[in-house]
Amino acid sequence: MELKRLSRETLYRGKIIDLLVDRVEYPSGNQTVREVAHHPGGATVLPLLNDGRVLLVDQLRYPLEKHILELPAGKLFPGEDPAACAARELEEETGWIAGSLEKLCSFYTSPGFCDEELHIFLGRDLRLSPDGHKREEGEFTMSIHMIPFQEALAMVKSGAIKDAKTIIGLLLASDVLS
Repeated sequence: MELKRLSRETLYRGKIIDLLVDRVEYPSGNQTVREVAHHPGGATVLPLLNDGRVLLVDQLRYPLEKHILELPAGKLFPGEDPAACAARELEEETGWIAGSLEKLCSFYTSPGFCDEELHIFLGRDLRLSPDGHKREEGEFTMSIHMIPFQEALAMVKSGAIKDAKTIIGLLLASDVLS
């Protein structure tokens, strides 16, 4: 690493992120501060029905103060396999189970200040869970939308879908599905 960490202070330990402040030194000897939002990472799945529709969830995103359309996703538990997380979140949020999961990619969500890595999967051979969805309290207002794949792609291009993981998932899946 080009920077030498001199110290690290944890300012906040939260449910989703920890906030860290590092004092670092450049090779020149100059010092500065780096702020880091530490996140355990997450996984998401693009659920593709056999008829070519995708399942998207309409979810309230508190920081935005509005609902947005996005892929089902969630935070990794310590040591959890990303595919297991994607499968768990799909069932919890939508009530569907994927017969197969194919990894599309992993990416850093906002590496300028956050260390979160998100894993995207394509889910196929979907079937309804006998238990239905298992949403957490903060997800009770969520609704499911079944949208033709090409229409969802058009929603990316028109700006109707603005969620990064959903945009990346749809664009990568379009290559796989073509």
